[in-house]
Amino acid sequence: MNHPGKCRHLHGHSARVSITLKSEQLNDQGMVCDFSDIKQFAGQWIDDTFDHNMLLHKDDPILASLQQAGERVMVVDEHPTAEFLAKMIFDYVAGGGFPVSNVSVWETDSANASYSGS
Repeated sequence: MNHPGKCRHLHGHSARVSITLKSEQLNDQGMVCDFSDIKQFAGQWIDDTFDHNMLLHKDDPILASLQQAGERVMVVDEHPTAEFLAKMIFDYVAGGGFPVSNVSVWETDSANASYSGS
């Protein structure tokens, strides 16, 4: 919304997410975390939350029309940028007790945004 470029138009992405975990110690299996545990926890939530879902800023003028039409819409207080999505995923993974240090959201093979927390 209010973007000067072509991204001002409704559009979607097929993003890739990279989650980096960090720990001072390894568990008894020699890992920070089993990849299947983080994949199950974060992957399922990412699919349930974002897959085939329109993310719109709460002030977007098209919002009411899409809601009235019964479209699946996630309303957010900030612009749904890759940076915003990286922070959302970071916060979810950290809230699950995983030692997340960074989340990157790749919109294309050459464009990504990362969030590393405070």
